[in-house]
This record gives sequence, C-alpha cells and structure tokens, in this order.
Amino acid sequence: MIRCSQPGCSGSVVDGWCDVCGSPGPRSATDAAQSAPDAAQPPAGAAPTSAGPTSGGPRPCAQPGCQGTLVDGWCDVCGSPAPGPATSAPVTPAQGPATAAPSAAGAPAPSSSPSAARRAHTGAPGPTASAPSAATPLDTGGVGSTVTRGSSRLDSIQLGSARARTSGSQATRRTTGSARLRHARIGAGLTRVPPAPVVDAAAAVMVDPSVPERRRNCPSCGAPVGRSREGRPGRAEGFCPQCRSPYSFTPKLVAGDLVAGQYQVAGCLAHGGMGWIYLARDKNVSDRWVVLKGLLNSGDADALAAAISESQFLAQVEHPLIVEIYNFVTHEGAGYIVMEYVGGRSLKDLLKERMRTAGGVYDPLPPDQAIAYVLEVLPAFQYLHDMGLVYCDFKPDNVVQVGDALKLIDLGGVRRVDDQDSAIFGTIGYQAPEVASQGTTVASDIYTVGRTLMVLGAEFRGYQTTYQFSLPPVAETELFQEHDSLFRLLSRCCAPDPADRFASADELRVQLLGLLREEVAARTTGTALTSAASVLFESPAASADTLGWADLPQLRADSTDPQHTWLQSTSVPDPRERLTVLERDAPGRSAEVLLALCRCALEIGDRALLQSYVGELLAVDPWEWRAVWMAGLGAIQSGDHAAASASFNAVYGQVPGELAPKLALALACEQGSDSDLAESLYRRCASTDANYVSPAAFGLARIRARAGDLAGSLEALDLVPATSRGYADSRRLRAQHLIVLGGSMEDYAEALRSIEAARLGDAERDRLTVDILDAALLARQRRPDLPPTTLGAWRSTEDGLRDGLESTYRRMARRTSDRDERTRLVDTANHVRKWSRT
Repeated sequence: MIRCSQPGCSGSVVDGWCDVCGSPGPRSATDAAQSAPDAAQPPAGAAPTSAGPTSGGPRPCAQPGCQGTLVDGWCDVCGSPAPGPATSAPVTPAQGPATAAPSAAGAPAPSSSPSAARRAHTGAPGPTASAPSAATPLDTGGVGSTVTRGSSRLDSIQLGSARARTSGSQATRRTTGSARLRHARIGAGLTRVPPAPVVDAAAAVMVDPSVPERRRNCPSCGAPVGRSREGRPGRAEGFCPQCRSPYSFTPKLVAGDLVAGQYQVAGCLAHGGMGWIYLARDKNVSDRWVVLKGLLNSGDADALAAAISESQFLAQVEHPLIVEIYNFVTHEGAGYIVMEYVGGRSLKDLLKERMRTAGGVYDPLPPDQAIAYVLEVLPAFQYLHDMGLVYCDFKPDNVVQVGDALKLIDLGGVRRVDDQDSAIFGTIGYQAPEVASQGTTVASDIYTVGRTLMVLGAEFRGYQTTYQFSLPPVAETELFQEHDSLFRLLSRCCAPDPADRFASADELRVQLLGLLREEVAARTTGTALTSAASVLFESPAASADTLGWADLPQLRADSTDPQHTWLQSTSVPDPRERLTVLERDAPGRSAEVLLALCRCALEIGDRALLQSYVGELLAVDPWEWRAVWMAGLGAIQSGDHAAASASFNAVYGQVPGELAPKLALALACEQGSDSDLAESLYRRCASTDANYVSPAAFGLARIRARAGDLAGSLEALDLVPATSRGYADSRRLRAQHLIVLGGSMEDYAEALRSIEAARLGDAERDRLTVDILDAALLARQRRPDLPPTTLGAWRSTEDGLRDGLESTYRRMARRTSDRDERTRLVDTANHVRKWSRT
C-alpha cells in the first residue's frame, strides 16, 4: 500500500489517486520511492535524476512535425517532455555549482522548459509527470489545495487541430465567428450599428482644393470676404474690407512638398477653422499616412513659438478613441500639428449619405443608433476632463467611424480648463451660450454632446439661428413626442444654466446607457426577459397587485459618502430607535446620514419630520434629487398624489435613463387623474427590465379594469411571467376580473382555467372555485338562453353548476378543523345541491 505524499494527509493511493484528499499518486516505482517520507536523499553534489531514460546521444523529439532534440528530458524546441516514465522534478543537489537557490513557498522551481514551468505554476501534472512529492515546490497544501483539485487533470474531448489530426481531416485555422460578435463594439451589445467602409487615403485627396464663397469669412472679425460682385468671382486672398486684416483661402502646401524634411505632402483633405488640412506620408516611418493641420497665428515668429508651446500638451493625450498626435513641426514660417490619419467616415458624412439615399430629404439616424454613437465616444470626453482638458468643438464632423470603431478627431480646439488666454474654438449651433462670457468648462462640453445627439437623431431646423441656444418645442418635434426620455436627457444636457447639466461625462454615460436599453426594448415585442442593475436604485420589491411607497425601488447607498462605513456598521431594526441613534451618534450629517433619517421618518409615518430632513438636504445641495425622491415617497404615503407626481417628475428629469422614477411617476399618475400617462410609463417599464415587469403589469391591469376593459386587464395580467412571485396573484386577479367584468359562460370557464394554472393552496383554490361557480349559476338563472359550455368538470347547466358547488363545499367541509365552519359548509352544500323527486 502506497501512502499519500500530501503533507498532513493520512490517506492511501488507490487506483492512482488518494482515497482521502484526491491527490494523484505516483505513476512509477521511481516516483513511489521518491514520494515515500523515508526515501533516501541523494548525497551532496550528486547530479540530478534524469527525467527520462538515458541514451548514448541526443534523441529527437517525439512530437509530430517538431525538429527539436531532447535535452535533460525536455525538447529544446517545443518544450514537450520525453516519452516514458519521468520523475516529478529533478532532485536538487544539496551542494555544488549547479545547485539552484530555493524558491519561495509555493513558487515553481526554475526550469529550462517553458511547459514545465507552466505545469508547475498551474499545478496540472504533465502527460508523463508523476504526482508532486512532499519535497517539491508544487506542493502548496493539503486537502484544500487547488494544485490537485484543478479541472486540468480530467480527460477532455479533442477539438480543433488535435481532432483534425486524429480523424484524418486536414487541419486548417478557423477564420469564422467574429462577424456575429463584431456588432457589439458600438452600441454596448444592445443594438447594431452598421460598420463604415475604410476610406483609401489617396482617394480622399481633393482634386480642386478651394473654399466655397459662402464659407469665406474674415478670420479676425468674421465678416464675409472673397465674395462675387457684379459677375466677377471673389478673390481667394486679400484684405477684409471692414478690419483690413489679411485673409487667404489658398493652400500653402502642394503635392510633393517635404515638410520638416520628413512629411511629403500628397494634397489637401479639407478646410477647417484653423486652415487647410493636408494628407502626407511620413518618410521616416514606413511611409505611413499622416495628417498635417496648420496652427493659427503662425505668421508671426513669436506667436508661432507660443502656439507650439501651448499645443505641446496634446502629445500627452493617449486614448484609443482619440486621434493620436505625432509631432509639432514648422515649415517656411508656418506651424503644423502632425496627427494620425483616420481613414473612415465622419458622422456628418454619414448624415449626408443618408440624405442622398433619401432623395434629398433629411434622414436622421434611428434614436438607438444616434445614442450608440454618442455613448461610444463619451469615455474619450471623460479621459480629457480627467486630464483637465476640454474638447470645446464637438460636432458630427469630428467623429469618424472606421469599420466598427470610432475616433474623436480634430484636437485643434482642445484647451486646458483653467486657460484664460488662448483662443476658443467652437461652432455656432453647438457651442454653449455661456462660453463667450465665462469660457469653456466640462459643462460646455456636455452641452455640445447634447446638441450633437439632437442633430444626429432629428431634423433640427434652426439649430444655428432660432434655436441656437434652446431646443425646439415638443409640439413641433416628432422625436420628442415619441421619445420622452430622450427629450428629458437632451433638456438636461442643453440646460441654459451650466450648473443644471450633467456634472460629468460618466454621469451622462450612465443615463445614456439606460436610455439605449429603453429605446431598444421599445422596438422589441413583448416584455423584457433580462435585467440590468442600476447604480442608483435597487430593484422594486413589489411582486403583487399592491404597490405602495415601500414597494418602490430603494436608493442605493453612495459608497463615496464620508459616513458610508459608519452607516453600514449601524443596524437598528426599529425605526424610532434608529432615528435616535442616527441623531445622537452620527459622526457628521452627510447626505447619506440625512437620507437615512428620511427613511426613518417614512417608516414612522411622520411627514413633517421627513420634510425637515428634505429641506436640510436641499439647503446644502439644491441639485440633490435624492431628497426630492424621498419627498415623493412621503407624498405617496400620505395620499398627496399631486405632490408625489411633481416630485417624481423632477427626479425623472435628473436621471432620465432610470426606470425607478418612471415607475414611481406612473403610480402617482395612476392614483391621481392621468391614467394615460401612467399606462405609457408602466408599459415602458415592463418592456425594458425584467425586474419591473410584474409591478408594471399589475399597474396596467388596475388601470384597464377601472376603465371596464376586460380584454386589456387580462392582457396586462398575462404579462406577469410564470417564474414571478406574483404569478399566483395575477391568476387570481385574472379570475376575479373575468367574474366581475365578464358575464358569459366562456368567461367563467376561462376564470376556472386561470386558477388551475396558478400555484394556489387548496383552500384558496376552493374559495375561488365557489365564487366562479356561484357567479355562473346566477348568470344562468338570469339568462337561461346563454349557450351551454363546460366549466372545469361540470356542464354550465343549472344542475351541473349546482353539482360543482355542492362538491366544492363538501370538499371544503372535509378540510376544515373548525366544527362550526364545517357545519355551515355542509348546510350550504345541501342548500345549493340539485333536488330530485325521489
């Protein structure tokens, strides 16, 4: 019997494995000898034991196709072990020049074979290696060790090249499979955005580089220049008639020019706010394509030096979504930024292409695709903002799609947040109204993002004139009428006061992601089958017909709050005692502490106390929407539906991508007088997130039932999935609605079928059966002409219904343990049973 080699294990090796800890046993006599606790150690200076049988010379590797030879038991090319029995590891000599330094505990011993080191690290025995002995560094512990419990020791079905070799088929590299996954790159895996074709750089060069007269304006004062007069074409170069500043719209570089001895110009790509943009080849780096963009004020040497110095920080910008800056160079007194060439299609070009396809009619992007584009580029904005930079001039022209990826281009307008001196670049219709007086900020970048999203998703007429600093009315904008959440998000992005906008690109991204889920769900039939966790709200607790303030989603704790740790360690079930502890022992009255106090006031039912805490929160931070959420819960609790609606509507405007405010607002509208809006919000919740299906479905059923719409109420209750805790309640309500709102025998039969499918107790099922049969009997007596049918096991005739009632009452009597109740049930059964003449 061979003992297990694992330290502390008393098991024995049976059929190659330990019968206690499951560790592999030795696979040869040599291994067994080495694994035994009393195995003799080699003398000092002895050579390591060979990993394989010795031979007169080097042997070739046994692996098919490998040209290596076996050295010290391992192939010197592919790292495969020598065939035949091998020891688990070379025995390290105690002394001598070949002695290796001992490894740290649990670390693999040095090895000349990569595969050997890999096996030592993972703990998986090789094809011919024996179990690790107690002396090897592979041993990391006893029974719980992952070294011997890993799945790599199990057999596995051959796949891929191994299966191709053994089956005789030709092994080829698999090249399919990525097309199905590629659509997840833009759209967060929720929607698919068509990829953009790659544009050949040489084909992008302008044949006739010129600026249309309508776009010629003085760079100093903005006055129109270079315009046609009396049939004569305008001049491309000259002096402004108003401010006398020089202007030029002719390219300064031509094909073949070598800039800074490195960049050979191929031609012009476009004309932008800072002048001409050129395509060139980098002769020092494999002739790669680059873009040269001129620097303004480069005519003066001092101004040029200052411009280059100010732009040096752009070289530090490194982000996969932002075009890379390679260099800053001068040529004939002019300065240029050398940038990565992005050979794709801008979103502006995409809109132009859609317009051409639509016959000249503006064809905006579907809302989900417009959101997907903006959502994809927002991490680049957060990166710039974290570096203390603002982009300033975001618009569809500056986002390029290359295949299935996006790039933010044109960094010429990027500046530091605290920069008070350099020129500000922007575009009318996208630039925030406060920029002219207050400069650029993170909030002004958020404004440009909102305006860009609006232009992508709708025909935004007058966005550079009438609505330069506002959004068009909802009544005139189809996009806003059909996509309320998108309107609320754009309203916050483009708020006139910068403080009312989203505080960061990350905050906007969280809401935009929720909005994308909602938009995609709206195009999908049926209810939501999946759920996505919110970073702001818990899932709703309601799963039955009742929906109160306590059933609405709770706020998630803010882990960044200074008192978060203390609050997590404080657990007092009784709300009054908890209120006392919070008031007495809290280290500070942070937002989370005040929200916890609000919760206590809600559980106590003291609305006045709740209002005092809400007021304290809003006095510290007037944008604290969580305080308004708490006020809305208090209004629901006290039946003040108007106040609840106003509170939840305000929260909806602050976090338009969240479903919790929509569910709460739907409840307030349902209990108030706006059932149409409530129904719309309930349907949106049910289609977007699986956790919201049940409370939304019950809300829809209540609205439809109050309107006397039997079919609508049944349709709503059928939305509740069979896996929900509220499924039994939905079947019960379904039966009750059929009894109250129905009237035909088929309605009563359907009511019986509803409770048969529900997970109800026997007593409750019998009570509902009695209600259904009693209603059917009454209907039969009032209208004997109703067509007969079958209700469960009984015919819908008067005698059949009486039989059903009698048998159900007697079954209820047998089940009850109350003697008086049993007597009453038997008397009732005798009363309703059919009477015979004999």
